[in-house]
Amino acid sequence: MFDDKTMVSDALTGVNGELSKFGEMIPQTENKELKQCLKQLRNECEMSQEKLYQVAREKSYYVPAAKATQQEVDHVKNILTGLSMK
Repeated sequence: MFDDKTMVSDALTGVNGELSKFGEMIPQTENKELKQCLKQLRNECEMSQEKLYQVAREKSYYVPAAKATQQEVDHVKNILTGLSMK
């Protein structure tokens, strides 16, 4: 028998997988109508993800990591900036 936490977690895992697939499909699609349809589906999927995330937060099923310090943010920016210059 599944409990609420397991169901929310499984649903989030599924939605995240769908979002990954949309991220792969959209840039590879040349048909403008199909691309627009996939973008709409992705947007709806993102809204579902946000709702599930809120449920998980409200019920303390998910506790986000601590916010990054400015130093950590700057470090990642420097790394990414360095990669884009290569």
